[in-house]
Amino acid sequence: MPGERLSVRSMSEVGRFPGAAPPTRVELTIQKQEKKPEEGSCKRWFKKMCPCCVKRQTSASYDLTDKVEFVKPPAPVTPEPEKLKTEKEEIKEMEEIKFSVCSVDLLSSKTDHNRTEHHTDLFHGDELIIRRGQTFQIQVELNRPYNADTDKLHLELKTGGLPLVSKGTHVIIPLVDHLEDERWETKIVEQTENKIKLSVNSPASAVIGLYGLSVVTNSLKGDKPTTYDSPKRIVMLFNPWCEEDTVFLDEEDERKEYVLNDTGRIYYGTEKQIGARTWNFGQFHEGILEACLFILEKSEMPPSGRGDPVNVVRVLSAMINAQDDYGVLVGNWSGDYADGVSPAAWSSSVEILKKYHSSYGTPVCYGQCWVFSGVTTTGCCGRSVTNFQSAHDTDVSLTTDVYFDENLEPLEYLNKDSVWNFHVWNDCWMARPDLPPGNGGWQAVDSTPQETSQGTFRCGPASVNAIRTGQVYLKHDTPFVFAEVNSDKIYWQRNLDGTFSQIYSEKKAVGHFISTKAVGSDERADITNLYKHQEGSEEERIAVETASRYGSKPDVYSVPSAEDVTVEVKMDGEGPRMGADAQLSIVVKNQSSEPRQTTLHSQVAVMYYTGVLKGTIKKEQMSVELQPNEEKTIEWVLPYQQYQNQLVDQAALMMTLSGRVNETQQVLANQTTFRLRTPDLNITPLGDAVVGKEMAAKITFTNPLPRTLKDVVFRVEGLGLQKGHVVVVGDVAGLATVTLTEHFIPSQPGPRKLVASLDCKQLTQVHGVADIVVLDQ
Repeated sequence: MPGERLSVRSMSEVGRFPGAAPPTRVELTIQKQEKKPEEGSCKRWFKKMCPCCVKRQTSASYDLTDKVEFVKPPAPVTPEPEKLKTEKEEIKEMEEIKFSVCSVDLLSSKTDHNRTEHHTDLFHGDELIIRRGQTFQIQVELNRPYNADTDKLHLELKTGGLPLVSKGTHVIIPLVDHLEDERWETKIVEQTENKIKLSVNSPASAVIGLYGLSVVTNSLKGDKPTTYDSPKRIVMLFNPWCEEDTVFLDEEDERKEYVLNDTGRIYYGTEKQIGARTWNFGQFHEGILEACLFILEKSEMPPSGRGDPVNVVRVLSAMINAQDDYGVLVGNWSGDYADGVSPAAWSSSVEILKKYHSSYGTPVCYGQCWVFSGVTTTGCCGRSVTNFQSAHDTDVSLTTDVYFDENLEPLEYLNKDSVWNFHVWNDCWMARPDLPPGNGGWQAVDSTPQETSQGTFRCGPASVNAIRTGQVYLKHDTPFVFAEVNSDKIYWQRNLDGTFSQIYSEKKAVGHFISTKAVGSDERADITNLYKHQEGSEEERIAVETASRYGSKPDVYSVPSAEDVTVEVKMDGEGPRMGADAQLSIVVKNQSSEPRQTTLHSQVAVMYYTGVLKGTIKKEQMSVELQPNEEKTIEWVLPYQQYQNQLVDQAALMMTLSGRVNETQQVLANQTTFRLRTPDLNITPLGDAVVGKEMAAKITFTNPLPRTLKDVVFRVEGLGLQKGHVVVVGDVAGLATVTLTEHFIPSQPGPRKLVASLDCKQLTQVHGVADIVVLDQ
C-alpha cells in the first residue's frame, strides 16, 4: 500500500502476500512512518540485552527512498496473523533460555588493578598472578543479564593432578552478598547489561601454585549446571603484604628489598678479606616464574602441602641441588668444569633456571654454595647470607674436631670435620607456628648438599633465634646450622693406648662476620648478632653448652685447660694479592709472669673454600722463647713461585700452627685461612642511558699474573639493559690489559646494574658491576 512502513522482516517477505505479482526487482519508496502495533516491553528489552541467543532485528525506519533487489520468491503462502505475546509470556520465554557463560576476562594485564594491587606487575607477561589473602577481580560475560532471583553462579579453582575439596586443592567459591576475611568467597561488584564483575576473596592459608578457573551456572529450576572453563590459568603466590599470611613482613622497605628487588650482593672470601659480587636473581624475568612452578611440580610435593612455607622452602632446598632428586644444579668442587660452566662464572639465576626448565629438568653443571644460594633466593622471598669460618660438623657432635697423633701430627683420616673459608645459604622470613613462641622470623635454609636431612640432601628451615640460644632440639636441622656458626674447635691427641684426650679448645674459631646485603643499599650488613650472642659472653657460653648436651659428645666441656700463651696470625691491609709473595705475621704472646719456650710447627696447604685440603705446599718449624709478658712477631712469607701452579677455586690457603709450651705442657693451636685477592673488572658506562637509545659500556681488565691466561671468557648481563651473553677473549698475556666495549639498548627505565665476570682456568672470582640509571623516553 502506498505510504505503508515495512520492517526488514516485512521487506524480505514482499511477493508472499495474496494477489501480489512475483517481481524479480522492486523499487520501494518509503514516504512516511506509520504506527505499528507495539511490541511488549520485555520482548524489546530481551532482544536488546541478549546478543548471545537472539539475533537483533534491524529497523528500517528511514525517511528515504531505498532500492532493494530480490531473487524470485517461492510460491505465495498465506500468512497467519502474528499473535502478540503478553509481557508475562515474554519474561517466561526469556527465563527459559539456559543461563550460561560466554567468556571470562581475568583482568590480568600488568597495568590492570589486579597486578598492581597484588605487587605482581613486575612479572613478565599478562598472566593473572595474585597473592593469597587478598581480593582480586574478574569479569564474566553471560548469554543474558544475570537475575539474582532466578540464576545461580559459583566459581571453582583446581590445582594439582588430583584436585580434592578435602585437601584444599579443589576450591568451591560461593557467590555472596558480603565478603568476609579468611575464606573463599565472591561477590558481584558491578553489572552492566550481560556483563558482571566479580570480586574474589582468598584466605591467607591458600595453597600456592597454578590454578585452573571454572564458572558454574544454573537456575533455581534445578537444571543441569553448565560449566565454563577459562582457557587462562591463575598463579597464586605467598603474600608478604598480608598480615594473616605466615610470610608477612611488617616493614615496607624490607618488602621492597626481599620481595621486589631482582638483584643483590653475595659475599665471599675470608673474614679478613671479604669480597662481594652482584647477583641477578631475575625473578620477574621472562620464563622464570614458569621455571619455578616447574620445579615445584617436579618435586612431586603434594599440592595440599603447598600452603605452608615451611614445607615449600624445605622442598626447595632439596630441589635446587641435583644430589638425589635431579634438581637444578650439580655441585662440583673438583676444579674441573670442562663439561659445564665454572661456578665462579655465573652471576645470574636466569640462565640456570631457563636452561633447567627448557631441558625438562636436566640438572645444570655446575654450582657451589653461592650459586645454590643465588638460585634459591630467586625461588623464594628471602636473602642470601654468608658465614665466614663456617664449620661443617660431620658427626653431630656440635664441635669441630681436629685430631693429632702422639707427635702432634694431624690424623687426616680422622679429620672429617672442616671449616670453610665461607659458606653461603639463605634466610627466609616466616612465622613458625610449629615451634614454641618466639622462634618465628628469619629461618636458615641451605640448598648446598652437605649432609642429608631425613634421607635427602637439604637443610632447614631452622629458626635463627633457636640457633642463637642453642635450642638445637627444634626442627629443622638446627644442630647443623648451630655448629656452622657457633661450634668450638676441639683439638684431640691420641694416647699410647689408642684413646684420645682433649688437649685444647678454641672458642672463637667459627662463625665470623655473618653478612648479607643491607636493606636499600649495596653495603654489607653484619648480622652475626642474630645468629649468636657476643663471642665470649656468658650468654654465648650458655648457648654453646646447652647445644652440646644434645650432641654426640655431651661431656666435651667437662675438663677446662689453662691458657697463658697465645698465638695469632695477622695480615696487613686487605691481605696478599694474586701474583705477589704472600706475607703474614705470627704474633706469640706470653701472658704469664714466668718465661716460656715453645716450638711452633707451621704448615700451609692449598684449600678449597669448603675446608677440604688439596695438599701442603710449605712446611717449617720455628723455636720461640718468651720473657715474662713478652710479645714477639714472626714475619712469614710464601713466595709466588710456591703457589702459582697449585691454587684452586677462590685461591684459598690454610695455615695450621701447633706447638706445646715446654714449662706447662699447654697446647698451642691455630688455623688461619686467607686468600690471594684478585682484581676487579672495571666497567665504565658510555653515553646517555635512555630507554630505546643505544649506549655502550667499556669493560677493562688487567692480568695480575706474570703468566698468560688461557681461554679467557667474559660473561655480561644486565636486567633491563641487555640479555646475558658470552664474549670469547682468548689468551691474555701476563700483566696485559684487555678492554671490551659493549653496545646495547636499554629496555626498562630506572636504576639498573650491568654485571660482568671473567672465566678462565688460571684465575677465578674476577667480576665487576656498574650502576646505570636509565631514563624513560
